[in-house]
Amino acid sequence: MKRIFLLILTNLAVMAVLLVTTRLLGVDRFLTANGLNLTALAGFSLVIGFGGAFISLLISKPMAKFSTGARVIQQPQNADEAWIVQTVERFANQANIGMPEVAIFDGAPNAFATGAFKNSALVAVSTGLLQNMTREEVEAVIGHEVAHIANGDMVTMTLIQGVMNTFVVFLSRVIGYLVDSFLRKGDNQSSGPGMGYYITTIVMDMVLGVLAAMIVAWFSRQREFRADAGAAQMMGRKQPMINALARLGGVTPGELPKTMQAMGIAGGLGKWFSTHPPIEERIAALQRG
Repeated sequence: MKRIFLLILTNLAVMAVLLVTTRLLGVDRFLTANGLNLTALAGFSLVIGFGGAFISLLISKPMAKFSTGARVIQQPQNADEAWIVQTVERFANQANIGMPEVAIFDGAPNAFATGAFKNSALVAVSTGLLQNMTREEVEAVIGHEVAHIANGDMVTMTLIQGVMNTFVVFLSRVIGYLVDSFLRKGDNQSSGPGMGYYITTIVMDMVLGVLAAMIVAWFSRQREFRADAGAAQMMGRKQPMINALARLGGVTPGELPKTMQAMGIAGGLGKWFSTHPPIEERIAALQRG
């Protein structure tokens, strides 16, 4: 609940900073004179930026189950399933969080954790992970995912995404009005924004959206180091997590749906947009810690 309050407070602070900045620079007077209501735009940006991210967080668990085909273990059907549930429960107790739901999904080696609240999250592991790793390595991966939950990473990433969304929506429309006003200088602008506004807004949505994605990905990479360290701490030693990462470095991580990639154990596309650091960097960080 504290992190959700922080999510709301941060988005309100973002809006306040944007409004104060435009006022100090005198931009608000120019834009208001040209038909743009900055207060209304701030409210619109807040609703779009915060609302979309918050809704995604709330539906993250059912969407994760649906998109991966994960089967929640209601009653363990074999010794492996019983061991997975017991391992998650042990780590959850160590991390002082509620017992997450535990699920298995078909696919190459991967795992993820998701959920809006620490005490009602979901931990899922793939069949490929169970088949290609030793129990100790799987245990380390499960510890990594429980650490994500204990660290509140799902809400943190939602917070960051919401802030980035808010900036993108607000700034793209302000820039669109500025460009449109320049292009239509001397014309009658009482009829509303022209094509310059719409074209510029679309272009800036894409450009700023790319920059926002890079920032979100950077934050995501930092939380991976913390989750690796958390797993090592819960297990009482680093080597199992190092071994698990080394093994993941030798296989192709299972492809997760795009919305789940930031919550998986490995993956990512390209250096700047990758949600996970390179395996060798994660191993080196564990060895240094």
